[in-house]
Amino acid sequence: MAMNKKKAVIAIGGNSLIKDKNHQTVPDQYAALAETCKHIADMITEGYDVVITSGNGPQVGFILRRSELSRHELHEVPLDYCGADSEGAIGYMVEQALYNEFYNRRIDKDVVSVVTQVRVSADDPAMKNPDKPIGSFMDEKEAKKKAESEAWVVREDSGRGWRRVVPSPKPIEIVELPAIKALINAGFVVYAVGGGGIPVVADKNGHLNGVAAVIDKDRASSLLATGIGADTLVISTAVEKVYLNFGTDKQKAIDKMDHIEAQKYIGEGHFKPGSMLPKIESCVEFIKNGGKVAIITNPENITRAVKGETGTRIVEGWRAPPPPPRR
Repeated sequence: MAMNKKKAVIAIGGNSLIKDKNHQTVPDQYAALAETCKHIADMITEGYDVVITSGNGPQVGFILRRSELSRHELHEVPLDYCGADSEGAIGYMVEQALYNEFYNRRIDKDVVSVVTQVRVSADDPAMKNPDKPIGSFMDEKEAKKKAESEAWVVREDSGRGWRRVVPSPKPIEIVELPAIKALINAGFVVYAVGGGGIPVVADKNGHLNGVAAVIDKDRASSLLATGIGADTLVISTAVEKVYLNFGTDKQKAIDKMDHIEAQKYIGEGHFKPGSMLPKIESCVEFIKNGGKVAIITNPENITRAVKGETGTRIVEGWRAPPPPPRR
């Protein structure tokens, strides 16, 4: 049993499986993931029980596109099933890459994937304000035709064309959490909450139903890390460290900050929505819920960042206790 070991959740970005536009095939994605899995294996040799999560944005986009192209011949795949398909495929990559890495290192460890449902609220404000672009780019005429025929919400995306947009509600419960905890405690390395998990809502009878939405994988990873009582949350992204004034001549790397400082920087607008902002907010939420340290870095620096040699670390801040009540 692995009840008393350090626990870590490592969130891998879906885009980190794709190095560039010339390396998008499944073998290319596997090769990129296998490199990341070497650093995950390093953490395991350092005594961590690890749960791996991932993004799936590009992968779901590919599945949707294939579905669109074949609609004249086959039924289309609903968005929640696209998420499930990508979870299974990425989980298979994780299992194989880590199996091979463990085999090379003579590590006696097993890996298992859990296709994970994540409950969201039907009343989440995001449900009425979809803003997450998915799927293929279209011209305006095609997009408006889709909006009428498929009841899609469509928007122009950064001058690149029109796309479908869907809600991105906040995760409130990981349905398979008891199974994930049992697997960790039995000594398994677990892949779960792929792509933020499959968004589901409960009806009035308590039955779950999938919804056409996308959950932010960093928020879901933070919820998972809290749920399993993890010590460490690692969010892997495109940059080695977090920066203040990113992209300007005043850009400054952050080596370490507490969660109170992080909230201050959020308020000052240092982190972009849809990019670094949800990562910082997810780290802050993890720390506020009892986590010890959250780390943001790129895949190739995971091992060094966990050792404190690079990356950005977020820890608990100190607040002065409130004054005693006046008598």
